[in-house]
Amino acid sequence: MKRKSMGLALAAGLVLTGGTVQATAAKKPVVHHEQTVQNSFLKKLSADRMYNTIALLSKQPREAGTEGELKAVHYIENEFKKLGLKTKIQPFPIYDFKTNHAYAKIAGQDIEEKPYAFSGSGSGKVTAPLVYAGKAKPEEIGDVKGKIALVERGDIPFIEKIANVLAKGAAGVIMFNNSAEGNQFGQAGEGQNIPAVAITRASGLKLAEQLKTEQLIATLDVDIQKIEKTSYNVIASMKPTSKKTTGQVITIGSHHDSVHGGPGANDDASGVSAVLELARVLSKEKTDTEIRFLTFGSEERGLVGSSYYAAHLPKTDTDRMVAHFQMDMIGGRDAGKGKPAGGLIMYTIDGKKNLVTDLGAKYSYEIFKETIPYGELGRSDHQPFHELGIPSALFIHSPVEPWYHQPTDTLDKIDKKKLLQVAKIVGSSAYEIADPKSPAIVKYPFEDRPVD
Repeated sequence: MKRKSMGLALAAGLVLTGGTVQATAAKKPVVHHEQTVQNSFLKKLSADRMYNTIALLSKQPREAGTEGELKAVHYIENEFKKLGLKTKIQPFPIYDFKTNHAYAKIAGQDIEEKPYAFSGSGSGKVTAPLVYAGKAKPEEIGDVKGKIALVERGDIPFIEKIANVLAKGAAGVIMFNNSAEGNQFGQAGEGQNIPAVAITRASGLKLAEQLKTEQLIATLDVDIQKIEKTSYNVIASMKPTSKKTTGQVITIGSHHDSVHGGPGANDDASGVSAVLELARVLSKEKTDTEIRFLTFGSEERGLVGSSYYAAHLPKTDTDRMVAHFQMDMIGGRDAGKGKPAGGLIMYTIDGKKNLVTDLGAKYSYEIFKETIPYGELGRSDHQPFHELGIPSALFIHSPVEPWYHQPTDTLDKIDKKKLLQVAKIVGSSAYEIADPKSPAIVKYPFEDRPVD
């Protein structure tokens, strides 16, 4: 495989502050190859086409496992096929859960309100000591082996909380809310076979206070019926067109599913629109690197589709993958208001810069004379790629708009300028890797990457 080394100059100095990297005064970056991107490639990107894609996809909800998702999947695949790309629809199982009953008793007495069984909770009846595990971060869990963990909502995802206490041997989970909004929340995650229920904040705080002075025995009795459905990933491969190729692969992704009852115009028809638009434009360019365009199902259920895709990649593929660009919620009119670059940020799983964020910073400055901060966040489909050792980042506007995960996430809230902003940055970054005129990328950790 042909490999060339490349040292990347950042578009600005970046300073880590409180988990988020803020851009300092911008300096003109060094361009390492003849810059033809802005004069040709970028002019071909169309915000109107992206907007029209969002209009079509957001006509109905695309909840995973529904007819709405399947219609979107067929539309996306057909758009890829029109470009002559090799496509594949990758089905995978997902599960709905019907609660037949969920009970929780403390010291033999029913809890003050009827508990809510987490989606994906395991079935079973368990009686064991109740122990407080904070927010279930690994460092605060303590001894929960064979016990029922009392957990507070907040800071990390539900699935991660339950996985953390399960890994320490917990026999059940009672989670209380971090607000006064009741107890209708919670997702246990498929495959985490442990009874898990949600209760109100008032009840949870009362139990936490009691545990300071007395031992409590809790009983959980949960009966869940598991119903299998099918969700889908859409995969489109664009092979190199140059005579000399690098043998490397870059991936550009979004998720096509929406929440229940939500049209998902920004979350994440906006990301899909950019993936399709970049496929349209890049498919006309000469490349020496394979590009895969991906849309994932069941992101809203806990990154199920992207995790399935990553788990089923052969090692020969992952060894060749040098970068993954994930776009989620990139067109929200009211997201990131009052912030530089409209609130656009690049998130990595570990909060550290990598090849993707370096390129994103470079092209944000070159095209828009703005720098993008980067920070630490999971909860989107860049995570499974990071776990495979592939440099990855999520491009998103933050903070999110008020209609996040609401039926009001509709087309009229989309900003074409924001769509084009992200498409240009991600497209230019990906094309630098795939352009035969540019140096190829060696997939090393950033600190070990050779510098020109």
